[in-house]
Amino acid sequence: MHKEIADFINSKVSGANACVVEAEVGDNLIFVEASSILEVCKNLKNSDYDMNVLQCVTGTDYEDRIEVSYIIASFTKNSEVIIKAKLPKTSSEATVAIDSVCSVWKSANFLERETYDMLGVVFTNHPDMRRILCPDDWEGYPLRKDYKVQEVYNDMVVDPPEKVNKADHNFFKEIMEKMGDEKKVAYSWKQEEPESAQ
Repeated sequence: MHKEIADFINSKVSGANACVVEAEVGDNLIFVEASSILEVCKNLKNSDYDMNVLQCVTGTDYEDRIEVSYIIASFTKNSEVIIKAKLPKTSSEATVAIDSVCSVWKSANFLERETYDMLGVVFTNHPDMRRILCPDDWEGYPLRKDYKVQEVYNDMVVDPPEKVNKADHNFFKEIMEKMGDEKKVAYSWKQEEPESAQ
């Protein structure tokens, strides 16, 4: 189905350069040029594919780019596809921009605002482009890899040491000791490298 959709996009949207990425693990997806995202979404909604639902807009920060992901679906055709666009990033602090798809799906409003708030992606022509989770004067974008939380906000200590949940920080260390083999433990962050890795 993905190749068929990519071919359809390329036939309808000049310069979209839609290409399928087949995942070894997880979902297949289609990359398109960021400049074509609005036209791609319009065509997928207003076609036989009837992609009438925008389920999610999110992003992932990489060293040189931010990838914005759109999970769209057709409830009438019982189908779903992930569309992605790469936005080059000139610096860790820089905002990046892509067209809003609020004119295609109203649900994009809050989804795009959250992506802006967390990653600094500005959605051009969004009707209300402002933060949604953090205060308007918050510094930085919390889902950027190099994000450093500010120490004080409105005279309050943001991350006081006495509020740190030490049990969470020690959880994986305790599990690894219990299992006896770090390969049996899956986790996405490490407080300390296991002794065997040092």
